[in-house]
Amino acid sequence: MTERNVLGGELEPCGTDPVTGFFRDGSCSTGPQDLGSHTICAVVTAEFLDHQRGIGNDLSTPNPMYGFPGLAPGDRWCVTAANWARAYVYGGDPVPGNRSPP
Repeated sequence: MTERNVLGGELEPCGTDPVTGFFRDGSCSTGPQDLGSHTICAVVTAEFLDHQRGIGNDLSTPNPMYGFPGLAPGDRWCVTAANWARAYVYGGDPVPGNRSPP
């Protein structure tokens, strides 16, 4: 079965610089091993990154052990639906990235 986006279209790439996705394949596809459900493609903002750091999910700091370069405002990243919704409610909302990167 082909994965679909929330609009019913084909699942498009989210980001490749840095490479995002639970499977680090550039898309927000998911599977049983993705317990957080990293299914929302977002263009992260400074407010979103600050909010995530505040709830213990530091996405800005590089973590070389996992090959994670750290994110900066404007990066496209697959985030969990729960954290996206939490940030939206508390004013640190990212911009949904519903189109393929240029």
